Amino acid sequence: MIMEFTASSIDDFNPNQRKQQQQEAGVMNISLKFPCGRPNGSVLSRNKEETFKHLIVVFISLSSAQADFAPYFYDNGPYSQNGNLALFSLSEDTPVGTQIYSLNGTDPEGQEVSYGLSFDPGSKEYFRVDPVSGNITLVEQLDREKQDSIDVLVSITDGKSKVVERVTIFVMDANDEKPEFQNMPAIIDVLETMEPGSSIYKVEAVDRDTGSGGSVTYYLQNPQSTLFTIDRHSGVLRLRAGEMLDYEKTKTHFVNIIAKDGGGNFNGREQFLSSSATLTVNVIDVQDTPPVFIGIPYFGYVYEVSVPGSAIFIVEAKDGDVGNPNPIRYSFEEGDDGVFSINKTSGVITLLSHPMFLKREIFNIKVRASEVSPEGRPLDYEVTTVVIRVVDLNNNPPTFYGEKGPQNIFELTMYEHPPEGEILRGLRITVNDSDQGANAKFNLRLIGPGRMLRVVPQTVLNEAQVTILVEDSAAMDYEKHHFLTYKLLAVEIDTPERFSATADIVIHLLDTNDNAPKFSSDYYIARIPENSPGGSNVVSVTASDPDSGPWGDVQYSIYGSGADLFLIQPTTGIIYTQPWASLDAEVRSKYNFYVKAEDAEGKYSLAEVFVTVLDLNDHSPAFNDNFLETTMVIGAPVKIEAIDDDAEVPNNVIEYAIMKAEPDNNIFDINADTGEIMLKSYIKSMAIIQNITKQSDCTWSLVVQARDRGQPSFSTTAVIKIDITEATQLSGGPLGTFLMQSRNKPLHVVALLAGVISVMVIVTVIISTATFMRNKKSNRILPNRRVRRRQRNQSTWNFKNPFRKPENPGQRFRVQEEMEREPEVIVENANYNNNVSNVVRQWPPPPPPCAPSLPPPPPPSFSGERHWAVPTVSAVVAAKPKRRPVTPRRDTVNTALVSELKMRLEQKRMQNHQ
Repeated sequence: MIMEFTASSIDDFNPNQRKQQQQEAGVMNISLKFPCGRPNGSVLSRNKEETFKHLIVVFISLSSAQADFAPYFYDNGPYSQNGNLALFSLSEDTPVGTQIYSLNGTDPEGQEVSYGLSFDPGSKEYFRVDPVSGNITLVEQLDREKQDSIDVLVSITDGKSKVVERVTIFVMDANDEKPEFQNMPAIIDVLETMEPGSSIYKVEAVDRDTGSGGSVTYYLQNPQSTLFTIDRHSGVLRLRAGEMLDYEKTKTHFVNIIAKDGGGNFNGREQFLSSSATLTVNVIDVQDTPPVFIGIPYFGYVYEVSVPGSAIFIVEAKDGDVGNPNPIRYSFEEGDDGVFSINKTSGVITLLSHPMFLKREIFNIKVRASEVSPEGRPLDYEVTTVVIRVVDLNNNPPTFYGEKGPQNIFELTMYEHPPEGEILRGLRITVNDSDQGANAKFNLRLIGPGRMLRVVPQTVLNEAQVTILVEDSAAMDYEKHHFLTYKLLAVEIDTPERFSATADIVIHLLDTNDNAPKFSSDYYIARIPENSPGGSNVVSVTASDPDSGPWGDVQYSIYGSGADLFLIQPTTGIIYTQPWASLDAEVRSKYNFYVKAEDAEGKYSLAEVFVTVLDLNDHSPAFNDNFLETTMVIGAPVKIEAIDDDAEVPNNVIEYAIMKAEPDNNIFDINADTGEIMLKSYIKSMAIIQNITKQSDCTWSLVVQARDRGQPSFSTTAVIKIDITEATQLSGGPLGTFLMQSRNKPLHVVALLAGVISVMVIVTVIISTATFMRNKKSNRILPNRRVRRRQRNQSTWNFKNPFRKPENPGQRFRVQEEMEREPEVIVENANYNNNVSNVVRQWPPPPPPCAPSLPPPPPPSFSGERHWAVPTVSAVVAAKPKRRPVTPRRDTVNTALVSELKMRLEQKRMQNHQ
């Protein structure tokens, strides 16, 4: 059963009274509704008034034992960030995804509440609420200009009762809109006679923002370069004071106007927005400019063949007001002497009498051009001068003459490369024009290949002697041009006819020896195998001489430190080896020398020849017999080495391989590149070896092959006998153990010694510095002393074995009394300072200087056939090559260690046999 109450105001609602009425009536649910209007004549508090503005539906669930009151929102006022969202406002530039508000309410019974948010049907949903926390998030971009308020239904429920309120969220403005022109762009017409300061146009722009962002001010984009000005607030465009429009200068003006708002906040910072538009101002022409003659100054000519009625010249004028021009009428003012007439509409000047009756040679005629109104009334006018000259008829072109009269071909034979500035005296040319005055004036030009020649004079009046000069001697080359052909051109200058004449000049060049032979390349690179027989061709060089006859013949020769083994054919340039020459890349693989190309008069050029002797694989690898028998410590490799006397890779690159190992093949590995023999990785002790071989002790024999990578490939083998032992602590102590482990790594030993020496030097420097500073503080250092050394005896050098043990520990600290007495140095006090007495100091004598080591002797060379050794598997290695002797390395410490290891192995073997 449902009971419904309606109250005219919130003051009429009493929950206790409703509860009592519900219990008396036995009602299960009660629905209370408030109308949306404010009751007339009631004065409400602020919270009651806000509550009364919204529709509130309260669902109250009652149980038999206790009533359930509905939850409600907190009303924290319009400036709070939590509550019931009443009177909340939000800026339109709030980013999407921002948390804008938190719904906040409670349930009288203390039950958990959840929140809801909805919109009217068909409305855009701008917000989303978290039902648990009540946080409201903006999910759609706001735009105040489109919607300035948003109605939202917010709800709170405890699961049984639900309260729904309608609230309005106000969207606050942000400066996000640009001003918009209402009457721009536009085109207007303005008379050019408009007074300065006159109003031309009123610009209107609107900004939809509010506040300062909605105010608009106006500016001109380029105020300094325009004739106009604009009022910042009203937008009225005026002609600038002191300026005038002129249709004849500029017919159209383009005025760029900027509308700018007053600025406002947008996204947390102040922002100013502006728009621009163009106003086109067309200037209307007004009759204020006189006529203008076109093409002045004017010059006309009367020739001797002219007849009366001939048109001499045409004058033309236009109205200066081109926008609305008036017709033009022409007339003479003075200077025509009655022998000329002018057409008043076309401006054609006509001759009235025969030229022979003209009394002057030059006429200066004043011509007036007048504007005429549509009614035929004369207006403005302009006057100009027309100069008419009476001249002869130009009927004689220029003509070239030789020694025998008119001529149009001139020939000359001469040697190439004449001196610059030389006159070609073999050419006798005269040019003439029979006309008079300006008709007899003409220019001379020389047209031909390049700028080798120059003509003098370049301007002639009536007649002149033509001179040809050499301008570019280097270009007059017989090898490029056997003959040169030029055109000599004479052209009139000041005549309408521009009469001209031409003559051909042909120059035959004779050759001289002006070129040295030139090689096709500055250097030549050749390669030849080392087994090439004597007389083999190496390379062919080519040089050319462009000169003709015997001057163009080339002879070749070679010279230089590397040319001893080579010859060259003098005429063909083929370089070949000496008949007795035997090339060997191992002896010398690079040769370079010079080749010379020379002509008949000794002019020559040089080129360099580089010859590379190609290495062939003609040597087999050879082992160094110092490694035929050795001892291997488990964990340390044993290295063997073979040498290949070939000069180049891959002929001298050696690969190593174990061909056979006895008594077992699965004990050793070898590095194919370095020749290091090592035990396989799983062998860590002698027990593993004994388990594999079933022998307590044995000597290993390895057949190792060294093969080069040449084609064809050569190889040799060696038998390596190896005794295997484990590393033991030698009697030399830790130093001996280190040397034993590093016997095949001498750089480790050198590095250790260098480190020890460096530490000793640093300690010595520190001690010396400390002593110096202490003596300086105690004033024991004197500025001037005389040092007198006593004669010292030459001492002998004694060396101690670092591995020898003393007979007893006390001997380590015994000082030998047999040591010679160290030399004394007596320092005398030259300043006679009482604080310093004679000081006797001792120090070890410096070691005697060492003489520089001599260079090693050159390897002996053997002539004749090389003796090849045939390697065998059961015997020792092949013989060491005699051409490259290798000095065996003498390592005293390693020899001692190996000897001791051998002795231990022999003792162990004897014990096993017993």
